[in-house]
Amino acid sequence: MIATRFSVALHILLLVADDSAGDSTSARLAWSIGTNPVVVRRIAGQLSRAGLISVQRGPGGASLSRPASQITLRDVWRAIHPEKEKLLGIHQKTNAECPVGRHVPALLRQRFDAAEMVLLQDLDTTTIAQLAEGLRQGTPMRAAG
Repeated sequence: MIATRFSVALHILLLVADDSAGDSTSARLAWSIGTNPVVVRRIAGQLSRAGLISVQRGPGGASLSRPASQITLRDVWRAIHPEKEKLLGIHQKTNAECPVGRHVPALLRQRFDAAEMVLLQDLDTTTIAQLAEGLRQGTPMRAAG
């Protein structure tokens, strides 16, 4: 199973984007997400290093570094999963003497990279603002297609 850091990062950004009370502290965010503030601070650090949020200690907490309409889900994905980190891993200790085993890693890497490219292209079509609008309307977003 793929880690849930991406969905937690999106949850953080949606809370920060919707923060009219100026209360985007790690404790408040953790309460909504249902996790520990340490987890929120760790992921918020990744979002901050990617230039998506600004974080200040104490009251106020986090704020978006740019408008929600300019933050795509792909931006968030890359903040949490750097380019060098592959979505789908491949076992590498195949037997070079086996006519199948010696080709499996390269064959799978090619297919997995293609699938990840499609995922990233899709994530690039949705912004935090669009997700926030879906929250306000109480309707889930439908995939394009």
